Order: sequence, then C-alpha cells, then structure tokens
Amino acid sequence: MNHTTWPRYLLAVSLALNLGVVAALVLRQPPSADHVGTAPEQHVNLQDYLELTSEQRQQWQQLEPGFLAEVAANWNAIRKHREALVRHIFAAAPDRQAIDAEQAAIARLQAEQQQRVIAQLLAEGSLLNAPQRNRLMELLLRRYAQESSEEELLHRE
Repeated sequence: MNHTTWPRYLLAVSLALNLGVVAALVLRQPPSADHVGTAPEQHVNLQDYLELTSEQRQQWQQLEPGFLAEVAANWNAIRKHREALVRHIFAAAPDRQAIDAEQAAIARLQAEQQQRVIAQLLAEGSLLNAPQRNRLMELLLRRYAQESSEEELLHRE
C-alpha cells in the first residue's frame, strides 16, 4: 500500500470496528427468559439496563424502526462490496483499480453508517437522564474494549 492509501485503510478498519460494535449493541434482541442472567454482557436489553421510564421506552421505540431499517440496508450494501473486494483481491490477475474502488465504496458506506449511529446515539442520549447516559456510555466503552473484528479473530486461530 502506498502512503496515501494506508491511512484511509486504517480509518476504514477503525470505522468498521466501531460501527460493528455499536450496531451489534443497537440491533441486539432482548434476551429470552432462559438466557437472563447467564451472560449479562452478551445479552443486554438496553431499555431494561438503562431503567427507562415508560415514557422514555415509548420515545426510544419510536426512534428505532427507521434507524434499524437503514442500518440493515447499509450492512447489506457493505457486505456486497466486501465480497466483491475479496473476489478482486484473490482473482488470478488482481485489478488494483477495482480493489481501490471497492475499498472506497466500503469506506463511504461505513462513514455514512457511522453518521447514522452517531445521530441515533445523540437522539437516544437526549431521552436519557445523566445517570442513564453514563450507564450507556460505560456499556459502549466496555464493548469497544472487548470486541475484535472478524478478520482479527480469523487470523488469531
């Protein structure tokens, strides 16, 4: 990689990791009754964890549908570009322009996704009181400290 591509690649990887953690947290389904208490960090129902009031829950639930639909569509687009990127990288004769184009498309989609997540977290944060915001912040920070990308896990095995 040349010197101008390397920082963009690192930024894209960083955005992917951060976005993946936040999206996983936001998209996580409430735990089933038989999983409650077995792995609290793995299955957090945010509304319960944050101890939202009924009014806060209603507002929170109004924020989610559009966001979740956009996130799902964006992840689908990212997945398609990642598949194309891998195919270009491992082609018999890799086309560097095609690789760079897929990487740029992924980076653009990840940046858009990051902006969606930031906007969602700001909207959710505005519904919370100070202790609830602190709990959410601490949860996110713990998740960031624990998570590895799938690529990192693949290369560790």
